[in-house]
Amino acid sequence: MSDSEQMKIVLIGGGSVGKSCMVSMFIQEKFLEDYDPTIAETYEKTLKVDDIPCKLEIIDTAGQEEYRSVRDKYIKLGEGFLLVFSVISRSSFIESKNLHEAIQRAQKLNHLQVPAVTVANKTDLQEARTVSTEEGKDLAQKYSSTYIETSAKNNVNVREAFEQIVREVRKSRIKNRATTQALTQTKKDKKCTIF
Repeated sequence: MSDSEQMKIVLIGGGSVGKSCMVSMFIQEKFLEDYDPTIAETYEKTLKVDDIPCKLEIIDTAGQEEYRSVRDKYIKLGEGFLLVFSVISRSSFIESKNLHEAIQRAQKLNHLQVPAVTVANKTDLQEARTVSTEEGKDLAQKYSSTYIETSAKNNVNVREAFEQIVREVRKSRIKNRATTQALTQTKKDKKCTIF
């Protein structure tokens, strides 16, 4: 392994849920007031998580339906996912269910767990909230992902969301390696029993 481990992290979610604002706050500690909708942008950042350095390649995907093919291409490349919805947009919450299923399909993983963190963004807009914390936690639990609430505008839990996905990828690498080894051993055992 090089000086630090490397991971491809994909931010995925509907349009206008705050993915680009999260990345901007994480990378530059700057909130984007105005920006054009993203087609796909890639960023790099190295950080220490649990005293271990990790180089992240962060892919900020398009939320608009017309860029679905571009988004699907990046889903296939991702190793960990921040599945982002806005607490003030019920439609983005509903869409996040479909996106999680799209991740599973694109990754074509039947026996391996896809590392994901379900992110409820825009918690600074409590008065306009349409998705409760309980609903978000239930969704995350359904997909065996961690749940975190963020505010990209106020820089609440943004770094924590990225740190958590690093932890999830690390756990997944260990688990998937063990699963792959077990499957390989099972195949070898079956070959040995054939006369």
